[in-house]
Amino acid sequence: MIHRILKLPESHSFFLFGARGTGKSSLLHERFSPEDAHWFDLLNPELADQLIAYPNRLIEMIEADPSKSWVVIDEIQKVPKLLDLVHLKIFEKKFHFALTGSSARKIKRGAANLLAGRAFILTLFPFTRKELGESFFDLNRALAFGTLPEAWLLDDIADRRRFLKSYALTYIKEEIIAEQVVRNLPPFRRFLEVAASCDTEIINYSNVAKDIHTDPKTVSNYYEILEDTLIAILLPSFHRSIRKRQKQAKKCYFFDPGISRVLSGQIDYELVPKSFEYGKLFEGFIVNEIYRNLTYAEKQFQLSFIRIGDNQEIDLVIERAGQPIFLCEIKASSSVDERDSKHLEVLGRDFENAVKLVISPDKVKKKFGTVMALPWPIAIDSILAGSL
Repeated sequence: MIHRILKLPESHSFFLFGARGTGKSSLLHERFSPEDAHWFDLLNPELADQLIAYPNRLIEMIEADPSKSWVVIDEIQKVPKLLDLVHLKIFEKKFHFALTGSSARKIKRGAANLLAGRAFILTLFPFTRKELGESFFDLNRALAFGTLPEAWLLDDIADRRRFLKSYALTYIKEEIIAEQVVRNLPPFRRFLEVAASCDTEIINYSNVAKDIHTDPKTVSNYYEILEDTLIAILLPSFHRSIRKRQKQAKKCYFFDPGISRVLSGQIDYELVPKSFEYGKLFEGFIVNEIYRNLTYAEKQFQLSFIRIGDNQEIDLVIERAGQPIFLCEIKASSSVDERDSKHLEVLGRDFENAVKLVISPDKVKKKFGTVMALPWPIAIDSILAGSL
């Protein structure tokens, strides 16, 4: 069994968000047995329809057996009206609730009152390197097929590809069509392909709009959907003394390399090390690993990037209260040199006491001027620790 880093609260209600297939239900089944908790799986259409029509049935069913103090509701966004009742029961302190969801979109719109402290908010991601362990983790495999639990545990490459293709179809069917997130589906399908092809790049809303034959405002809404359904994270450009010189835009990072590859039509092709695709996937993987680990550690942080002109960029800026700022250049090279540190040296002069890192698969620690080049696992551990 693979041990997950995320620690669930012992005596406080919580939301557990996460994209489909990240293992939310499995984690809750490890914690709560049917003998100890009331279980409601809203992916069961019969149960979901019943509670949509008669929400108070939830109260009737849990109060029929008050000896079970925990109530687990899987995929709560399917019946958002239940949240008002959950809110009431949490206030009465008779039950604790564990609520899962693969999309915060409906909850944000329909029950924001519950997100204001009554229940903790947690997020579960695909496997991290630490969860898989050194003996089980393989970087090339993670970049080619991602680390969603089911995909990772499949031994056959063809089966991994089949799973990822099915996942993409399920996402469109369950999250987009069933939830009526968008009314005109064909442009959104085209958008997913274009957005995945532009993974890790600065978003150009006008260019994407032209590619899918729609307008920039619709494209902006589509990116919000990716973020709300936890399929991607959007990084803003860094704001401080050099903000006027930057392009004010965002970068999109899909949450899993395997999903990015299937949506961009690359999953049937072998991933070639040192290729352009390999470099993009490695950057996305590193950003997601850092984001996941900082989130699990419950650290307050802000991720951003710096882009000045057309060719000066710092891939990742990491800000943590009370800690030095981290400026990171992410390179997929197995042998980095001083050329990989030049942007950090130049742009890093505007940041006093910043830690400047080149993060790569190179296994040898190196130093170029004021820039440290570290193997990516050591770099991530250093960022989590807050210093070198």
